[in-house]
Amino acid sequence: MHGLARSRDLRRGRFSEEGRPYLLTLCTTQRNPVFASWKLGRVVVNEMRAVESRGYLESLAWVIMPDHLHWLIVLQKSALENTVRDFKSSTARQVNRMRETTGALWQAGFHDHAVRRDEDIQALARYIVANPLRAGLVSRVGDYPLWDAVWL
Repeated sequence: MHGLARSRDLRRGRFSEEGRPYLLTLCTTQRNPVFASWKLGRVVVNEMRAVESRGYLESLAWVIMPDHLHWLIVLQKSALENTVRDFKSSTARQVNRMRETTGALWQAGFHDHAVRRDEDIQALARYIVANPLRAGLVSRVGDYPLWDAVWL
């Protein structure tokens, strides 16, 4: 019950603004390290690219950690909540198919931060892609396979 109340709290006051950058954080159910498998992480990468190719958003930077995703985007069309819901649903179906499992892949809800005009968006992108380094997963950012940024 606590998880459901928390997901409702995350939606309260959410506003989607086309052309605005957002930092999204999505966590796997029970913080299960599903994406420790590079192959399953690539499923998420492919769906991120598909969402972008459909014109819903522009990806600026992202990193897929074993149990969560940080994704810096510019919203292009559709409501943020709808875009994320569809993304989570599609990736869950694909990952479950590959793992021959069923059930939720992602925690209910997600965290979003509307990037303010005075924030340094490239510094935010650098912070995102350095997550594996700070987590001790690699000694160099370039050694981690599941990240990208438009400034490279």
